[in-house]
Amino acid sequence: MRNKDKNKTSVSIKPAKGRPWLQWVDKQPLRRVTAFPAQHIESFTPPAPGVELQDNSIWREWPASYPKSGLLFHGDNKDVLAHLLVNGFRGKVNLIYIDPPFDSGADYVRKVSLRGKTGTAKLVGEGYTLGEQIQYTDIWANDNYLQFMFERLLLLKELLAETGSIYLHCDAAKGHLLRCLMDEVFGDDSLVNEVIWYYSNKITDSTKHIFQRAHDSILGFSKSASYKWNSPFENRPAPVRNKKVIKVNGERVNARDEDGNIIYVETDVKAMLDVWNIPIVGSRAGERMNYPTQKPDEILRRLIDTTTNRGDVVLDCFIGCGTAAAVAQRLGRRWIGCDINKGAVQTTAKRLQGIMLEQIGTATKKGKQQKLVQDAEPGPAQLSFAEYRVNDYDLQVQHNEAVQLACEHIGVTRSKADRYFDGTMGKRLVKIVAFNHPLTLLDVEEVKSELKSRPDEERDIVLVCLGKETAVDAEIENWNRLRKRGDVPNKLEVIELRTDPKYGKFFEHKPASARVDIKRKKDVIAIEIKDFISPTIVERLSQQEGVVAPKVDDWRQMVDSVMIDPAYDGKVFNIALSDVPEKKDDFVQGKYELPAPKGKTTVAVKMTDMLGEEVLVTAEV
Repeated sequence: MRNKDKNKTSVSIKPAKGRPWLQWVDKQPLRRVTAFPAQHIESFTPPAPGVELQDNSIWREWPASYPKSGLLFHGDNKDVLAHLLVNGFRGKVNLIYIDPPFDSGADYVRKVSLRGKTGTAKLVGEGYTLGEQIQYTDIWANDNYLQFMFERLLLLKELLAETGSIYLHCDAAKGHLLRCLMDEVFGDDSLVNEVIWYYSNKITDSTKHIFQRAHDSILGFSKSASYKWNSPFENRPAPVRNKKVIKVNGERVNARDEDGNIIYVETDVKAMLDVWNIPIVGSRAGERMNYPTQKPDEILRRLIDTTTNRGDVVLDCFIGCGTAAAVAQRLGRRWIGCDINKGAVQTTAKRLQGIMLEQIGTATKKGKQQKLVQDAEPGPAQLSFAEYRVNDYDLQVQHNEAVQLACEHIGVTRSKADRYFDGTMGKRLVKIVAFNHPLTLLDVEEVKSELKSRPDEERDIVLVCLGKETAVDAEIENWNRLRKRGDVPNKLEVIELRTDPKYGKFFEHKPASARVDIKRKKDVIAIEIKDFISPTIVERLSQQEGVVAPKVDDWRQMVDSVMIDPAYDGKVFNIALSDVPEKKDDFVQGKYELPAPKGKTTVAVKMTDMLGEEVLVTAEV
């Protein structure tokens, strides 16, 4: 999953050259970013016998390390975008649509920050709060927000094809600043449109002393003057008579008949305007995913139809509930999506599975296999997708897979011929210490013993690990000191992936867990959640260096919701009680009582943390 430069773990980013530019506290240009490897989690490849997809030529320049399918990434989009740049996607994306947090102060249900009044800390520069790293807290300090968006726009520009376009969804809260950022990154002469999305079905609040807001803006910019454009039309409310015009020697003149009368034509369409009257996704809409920031499919359909052709690549790095990928799939485009919220990735995956199965069913209905590729209705570019993690790794896997991830990250050339060492970095040998324990003195002694069996080996050694015992540093320092005296070979160096600044922070995924007391008291089931821990949240908090990191004083700060099924059959979770606090400052209750079914029953308690990760605890009572 790397490019031709096997030792390349970072990627260069071109500076923004547009005018004018914004200035903010601790504004930092993005010169280079660390590129982490991707860990393949799962694939969705349903059987589709006889179904013909688009011409395979659309995949000709697709990176060979990835399947010819949709790609869905779980991770911080800054890490994901850097990974895509290093792994062959630079200049390959035809349309980018992003619906980032607006910094509006809106209290979204899916907002990701610690619950409670101290759930968000205000920092500067790169020191994002937990929610800022996770992208959905939506209540940020202004400078942090601008730096966050500036960096991602610079990365997105590198991925965009020369004929590509980017559309950024925003509202009045930060729209003016985002417009300035887009001018700075893409150039003020690259503006294509500011589309106004007007939603007439918004519920208004007469208590507010303002004209009720009923629109968002969508800022459209192109990579170059030669961007793709398929002229869009929209229906008129009623047909109109237009003068029919023709071109004569480059001039547009009125067309006349033989008697000199102007020729009129009836038309019921017109060139699409930049104000779109599209309703908000209602509670009964077929496309509704119960996602608070969901945008209508029709918005994406217009953008994708207008700015891309069949088989082109659409990217959304704030994928949310997957609308961009879903519409791209229906319109025969390839797609790439990512989100740092696991719940968003799960929602998107489920949605895309349903669409692909529907497309397969349409092609094979009534037992007669049909071609999906048609000129009027372009068939899908793919009927499968693969899911990956970037810098949020499940390392409780086979050692070989963990070794491969580490080697890709730090630029190790693998060696299959060596029975002990895993590869080389330049002239040094590399040993990857098993990630299920920190580097210990015993590991160091094993390396020394291996070197004794190789008296002619003069290369230095790099030990790669996740964590190390405190005594290891002194032991290695003493070993290397002896070698400096007489130029003795085999000096030892340690790369601790979690803390080494050269390689960024290699992030290990650890699932959340809970301790729950479930008892039957006559005709009542009593449930008490004693403790809950999300190692991922704790890890992200610990990354806030240079300040006093927010502390988790109450486990309920990490819990988004609790749901209970008092008669769980092991297959379908039927919600009998749901505890979802309405406000950010509110906590789940943690103690519950429900009527007990007759006889023995299995009680299931499902807890979801602020990252969307679920923990299921069951007990028979």
